[in-house]
Amino acid sequence: MAAKSKVVYVCSECGYETAKWMGKCPSCNSWSTLEEDVRVQRSTRVTTAVNLPTATAKPLSQIDITDEERFVTGIKELDRVLGGGIVKGAGVLLSGDPGIGKSTILLQICNALQNQIDILYVSGEESATQIKMRAERIGVSGDSVTVMTETDAQIISDYIISAKPNLVMIDSIQTMQIGELSSTSGSIVQVRECTNLLLRTCKSLDIPLFIVGHVNKGGDIAGPKVMEHIVDTVLYFEGERNQSYRILRAIKNRFGSTNEIGVFEMSDRGLREVENPSAMLLSGRLTDVSGDCITCVIEGTRPILAEVQGLVATTGFGNPRRTATGYDYNRLNLLLAVLEKRMGLYFSNLDTYVNIVGGMRLDEPAADLAVAMALVSGLRDIAIDEHTVAFGEIGLSGEIRTVPRVEARVNEAARLGFTKCILPKACLKQITNCPSSIELIGVSNLGQALSIIR
Repeated sequence: MAAKSKVVYVCSECGYETAKWMGKCPSCNSWSTLEEDVRVQRSTRVTTAVNLPTATAKPLSQIDITDEERFVTGIKELDRVLGGGIVKGAGVLLSGDPGIGKSTILLQICNALQNQIDILYVSGEESATQIKMRAERIGVSGDSVTVMTETDAQIISDYIISAKPNLVMIDSIQTMQIGELSSTSGSIVQVRECTNLLLRTCKSLDIPLFIVGHVNKGGDIAGPKVMEHIVDTVLYFEGERNQSYRILRAIKNRFGSTNEIGVFEMSDRGLREVENPSAMLLSGRLTDVSGDCITCVIEGTRPILAEVQGLVATTGFGNPRRTATGYDYNRLNLLLAVLEKRMGLYFSNLDTYVNIVGGMRLDEPAADLAVAMALVSGLRDIAIDEHTVAFGEIGLSGEIRTVPRVEARVNEAARLGFTKCILPKACLKQITNCPSSIELIGVSNLGQALSIIR
């Protein structure tokens, strides 16, 4: 039976599907984002056939992975995020805001591996001359890096099959298209089908593939959500364009941890690794200022000290403002409710601002105690001792709950010169080897922690 086609409309912002066109997407409330997509429906009638190929299976114990090797780039921050290097046949999606450094880090990978493997760099946004100028600035020069300026995904796929490079980079997938499809470049259909074609081609030849993806106005990766599902690793660049520091985070990684981050500094020679993020994040910190507290969070396998700033001011509006930069907004409202209900500190008529210095984003609950102490310090206008670090999760009853890897946090704080550490009281028994230079203060509730701010 012949296949039937069905027309659906897909939102280019969030991927919502509907059978009718609408001016406004009911899922993300974006206007004029529904684009036509043609789906092929095949008959589900079962037919019998002779000599059909049979599927084979192999016991897990008989699968050999001894020959699987990773391409180690030598860029330690990148290798850590990838889980130890680039896995053969892996599909890596790299995304981030415009000008954040996506193309730059691809060329730096070329610079690190140009003497080991053959690399194909495909660009649909820049000319070969522009790529050459940027490559010379970074230091890429060699015959092992081949540049192709092409937007037809089928031509690129055919070239990969014939040339068989060891690594392929696509910059960017939103500029690629397949001629047989009527939609324009960057549409839901083109992005999905081009990703599928290039990924199938590279996986069949065991070639790792890097794909650069744009972001929409909401900061999410543009294109269909299925694009994030079919790739093996999703990397996201974070940071402000007006700041020099960049954070590379793995949102998804089938070959490593998703908790690792890489810290870079943008310079005129490209992205420079920051081997000591804690010292970088604390540089330039003012002392004897209210509303400032240091916390220690765990990012992957390493502890990182971050500066939390809290500002409390009388509101000039009917409803006070709540602003959180680098910290979860809903978590901030929860902490304010706990401070009001359990501690009798009223923020209802006060504007409250929380900022994490250096472009860091703190998602770990261990930062709760430092955020609460910074807010109370700002409210009372009393500075916290500059050599104090605090961490712990705050419960709805005002209790301070335990956090993992306490000893690593304490050692990192001591290494950077901090002499006092406020932590959950239940965590004291987890510490077996504490440096003598730091004093441990165990607290079991918010009242004990805030009594230090006097």
